[in-house]
Amino acid sequence: MGYDKKVADLARAELENRRLRAEGEAQARLEAFHAQCPQALELKHQLASRAAGIARAVMGGGNVRAHLKKLEEESLAISGEYDRLLAGAGLSRRDVTPQYTCPQCRDTGFVDGKMCGCYKQLRRSIAYRQLSENLPLDKSTFASFSLDYYQEDPQALRQMTQVLNTCRSYAQRFRANSSSLLFRGATGLGKTHLSLAIANEAIEKGFGVVYGSAQGFAVALEKERFDREDSGTGEKLKTCDLLILDDLGTEFASGYVNAALYDILNTRMLGDRPTIVSTNLGFKELEDRYSPRFASRIVGYYGMLEFKGQDVRVQRQLNQSARKGGSPTP
Repeated sequence: MGYDKKVADLARAELENRRLRAEGEAQARLEAFHAQCPQALELKHQLASRAAGIARAVMGGGNVRAHLKKLEEESLAISGEYDRLLAGAGLSRRDVTPQYTCPQCRDTGFVDGKMCGCYKQLRRSIAYRQLSENLPLDKSTFASFSLDYYQEDPQALRQMTQVLNTCRSYAQRFRANSSSLLFRGATGLGKTHLSLAIANEAIEKGFGVVYGSAQGFAVALEKERFDREDSGTGEKLKTCDLLILDDLGTEFASGYVNAALYDILNTRMLGDRPTIVSTNLGFKELEDRYSPRFASRIVGYYGMLEFKGQDVRVQRQLNQSARKGGSPTP
């Protein structure tokens, strides 16, 4: 699927704005120059006439080579005079020629029918901006994930080192049919941080990522249940390249939402589309809250990563309080 329609539309609109801005600015400078120097405008008309003459010579036959040589010499002389007038006005050809953001595609997004690199980068930037509007995406990287908070518990340190390495490898090798992951563990152990770190790298590779909390998706799905004009969440969750469903089990209980979430996860599984689910719930709790079928789908199909340790957010807060109070940091 790649990026969703909204991202593609925004990217195309931005390219169109760039192209129109470049062409509009150049045209404005050109018209101002011609108004200041009518002789230059006349030379422009002569150049156009010579160009048309060259085309007619090619089509008309006869002594084409001699005629073309004469027209080309005249055009070069006129062009040289035009450049002299430009220089006299403190301008150059560059000033009256559109300066596109991307010279390769001239801000159209395509070169020889293939998507230009600037268009790909623009779509990545828009997708990143949308995903990070309400999330610390720029801070949630593998480099910023600290294992220092697990140093006092050797078992937790070993486990979280393995979790970090597994997530980093997963992100580096991410593809459209990568396996799905289940992040399980108590709050504050880095499940959201590492899922966003994976999202960062998937977006950089050009994949379409949808991230959200189970509660946020539940609200949207319930709203669309009664408002048919406001729809599309379910389809987007089913078809994006990577779905990250955070805090499964914290959403309000609803038979409709449970069925909708099962449908989304099952559809993605059947379509071989990767999903990352994070939850505080164990297998029995998943069974009780949803259903045995729901729980078995997730636990049986997803690669599970157990997050161990003590709440990092609590530790960070204690450290900050200790520093403010002048006490040594634990």
